[in-house]
Amino acid sequence: MIEQTVRADDERATADHSENPVGENPVGENPVTRWVSLGALLVATAVANLWNLSANGWGNSFYSAAIQAGSQSWKAWFFGSSDMANSITVDKPPASLWIPALSVRAFGLNSWAILVPEALMGVASVALLYFLTRRYFGHWPAILAGLVLATTPVAALMFRFNNPEALLILLMIAAVWAACRALESGRMGWLVACGAFVGFGFLVKQMAVLLIVPGIALVYLFCGPPRLSRRVAGLVAAGVAAVVSAGWWILTVELWPASSRPYIGGSASNSVLELTLGYNGLGRINGNERGAVVPGGAGGGYLPGGPGGGHRPGGAGGGPWGQAGPWRMFEPGQGGQIAWLIPAALILAVAGLILLRRAPRTDGQRSYLLVWLSWLLVTGGVFSLMAGIFHSYYTAALAPAVAALVGAGSALLWRNRERVWVRAVAAAATVVTAGWAAVLLGRSPDFLGWLRWAVLAAGIVAALGLLVPRRRVAVAAVALALVAGLAGPVAYMAQTLGTPKSGSIISAGPGDGAGPGGRGPGGRGPGAHGRPHGPGMRGPGGPGGLLWGSKPDAAVVDKLLADSGDYTWVAATVGSNAASGYQLATNRSVLPIGGFNGTDPYPTLAQFQKLVAESKIRYFIGGGGGPGSDDDQPSAQISAWVAETFTSVTVAGITLYDLTLPK
Repeated sequence: MIEQTVRADDERATADHSENPVGENPVGENPVTRWVSLGALLVATAVANLWNLSANGWGNSFYSAAIQAGSQSWKAWFFGSSDMANSITVDKPPASLWIPALSVRAFGLNSWAILVPEALMGVASVALLYFLTRRYFGHWPAILAGLVLATTPVAALMFRFNNPEALLILLMIAAVWAACRALESGRMGWLVACGAFVGFGFLVKQMAVLLIVPGIALVYLFCGPPRLSRRVAGLVAAGVAAVVSAGWWILTVELWPASSRPYIGGSASNSVLELTLGYNGLGRINGNERGAVVPGGAGGGYLPGGPGGGHRPGGAGGGPWGQAGPWRMFEPGQGGQIAWLIPAALILAVAGLILLRRAPRTDGQRSYLLVWLSWLLVTGGVFSLMAGIFHSYYTAALAPAVAALVGAGSALLWRNRERVWVRAVAAAATVVTAGWAAVLLGRSPDFLGWLRWAVLAAGIVAALGLLVPRRRVAVAAVALALVAGLAGPVAYMAQTLGTPKSGSIISAGPGDGAGPGGRGPGGRGPGAHGRPHGPGMRGPGGPGGLLWGSKPDAAVVDKLLADSGDYTWVAATVGSNAASGYQLATNRSVLPIGGFNGTDPYPTLAQFQKLVAESKIRYFIGGGGGPGSDDDQPSAQISAWVAETFTSVTVAGITLYDLTLPK
């Protein structure tokens, strides 16, 4: 039965590529088989994304607090404010917060209302990749591409979490979809749509989306169907569309009076342009990021910002996410997240391009391969060499490219398997994939220790079968190769589904789900010098920290809620993560002094004193999440002034300074 299905699909795809090069409405394709298998893929993806979802709680409470704020205040929704009173924004543009905030506005504040939109974006990403791949390579290669995307551990993780990655991935796939349609038809409207998707992606995670632009532009310039002048004009139009679709928000923020909008978190000068070009832009490349943090580093792990600020995580000097270099994606911090099928994707892409070397300049299949290969190489190269802050979950942006290349490359090799060298390449790709999977599984020896040897054995047997020209043997070998290639990622994904994930740095697969620095020693309130002790990277309980949201005791919540209606902020504390848990628990604004790292210069001591004098803040919560700073940092100055000026009380181990009761 399997052999007959594969034979029929192979024959239809061959006929289709000769009669209809882009593969739409394949000749004789069984619609029942097509829709049943697609439905199974999407339903399985939805179930996986939603399974045990509430175990993740608030997920990244830094963003959950901003989602909560946006669900109650349209101004907070527009700017991406951390709190309902609009004191300071998150350190990203707000687009990734908009849809979850609308969900919370409709369904109330709970974990599901925040995380379900992310899960549905994951399903949409798999579906869009399927339809794009099917257009050029047929149904089963498209199913394979969607399956690889859905089971890539880091992608499955991000589709269940409220970081910006889920929406970013969806918009980047949409941009490639529009670009491929432009390559196919030459219509400028598709290029404009591509630019618009890139622009909206910019409002999700700023320059991260731009990593796919060079490949799209170059492929269209060399492979687009119109004459060269129209291709150049089309790319200019796409650029204009990208600028407009992102620039309207940036221009609005820049022109809005600073006195009536929240401070732009992550910037030193209250400017979204500085945030774009600095902390979220060139700073990630060259490492000159203001307020960079090394989890677990000496002295609290804080590295002063600005030029010459020192080595950052993963920079040239090494760090908890591996040393920058060409092999970073394969190191322990990233390998189990994304690298399972990267070697196979590269091998299959190169082999596919060789097979298509004599195709016309405008060949759709070759353009498809080139766009996705450029995505993988450029994005992977930047991630590997960047000297700034780097987290393993960033690699989710590579998952669509890996999935697309595996699906398309496998189709081209299968349809040309009568050639000896093609069968040899397929066998080699299978052995390399299985061997590399065994290495990755070996890095977690306590996790399904038998699986690495089973995968390796299956890969070797499958490779031998792929060398045999007989169809029946080849079909069985392909099935076994799929098992060998996907067993490891699926096992890691399954482990991820069953493990609660929360905090600012998370990872898929075996581990505590915290990532580097996610857990650390508890902290205390302001000490003798008024500054928090410890690195500020506390575990999930108590006052919170730099990387973890606070989880206040009921007694603390009751204390904060008493007379809370008389104040704009029920409390203030250093760092957005520390503030987030109190805000989510009380459903009242909590002022996050210094933003995410506690190092943003807002509010200044004078501004904070003015707010206290106006009776707008009731409590200051000690033991906040700042990483520690010099005495001239506003957060340190505020902590010192509070400790010296106001009466404190300890509730459930948390130090509360009553800002209405001076000493």
